[in-house]
Amino acid sequence: MNDISTNEKIGHYRYRILALVFMATTINYFDRSILGVLAPTLQDLFGWTNKDYAAITVSFKIAYGLGLLFMGGIIDRFGTKIGYTISIVTWSIFGMLHAAIRQSISLAGFITARFGLGIGESGNFPAAIKTVAEWFPKRERALAIGIFNAGSNVGAVVAPLLVPWIALTWGWQEAFLVTGALGLVWLVFWLSIYREPE
Repeated sequence: MNDISTNEKIGHYRYRILALVFMATTINYFDRSILGVLAPTLQDLFGWTNKDYAAITVSFKIAYGLGLLFMGGIIDRFGTKIGYTISIVTWSIFGMLHAAIRQSISLAGFITARFGLGIGESGNFPAAIKTVAEWFPKRERALAIGIFNAGSNVGAVVAPLLVPWIALTWGWQEAFLVTGALGLVWLVFWLSIYREPE
């Protein structure tokens, strides 16, 4: 009876962890989608050419690819709790830095901010998959991965709905600040809730 109660508690707990991973993935995709949603506004505001905009978006992709090469190793070395923290703090800070960029350095500033965002965001999937591997038995891992991965679609769908409203209501800078803040709020829950399976 005691074992059944313990297993139920572990089951509930691991689904709370999975909910956090789902939310991180949602924020991850929401954050990376902002630039695409605001592209026409930002191109007009900063006078970017299509080539300039392409350089900004490519910088994220290069950083994301490079980040995948080492973020997994960081997560393995420091553990899921710290590894995920490093990832989301990095992408939240660089996400919010977009709001500080001014006309005189807009191209270099956005290239730098997107590069940092790409490095940080590259840690999401290695950390999420390792979290699932740590907390879910093999027979439930495909389901758990499917659930957290659904966050990528939720983030990509919600961004075009909310970002224009945020930008029209408060300004384009606030769209970047809001998502960065969401990442830091998520971090409070992650650090207070997540425990190693042992």
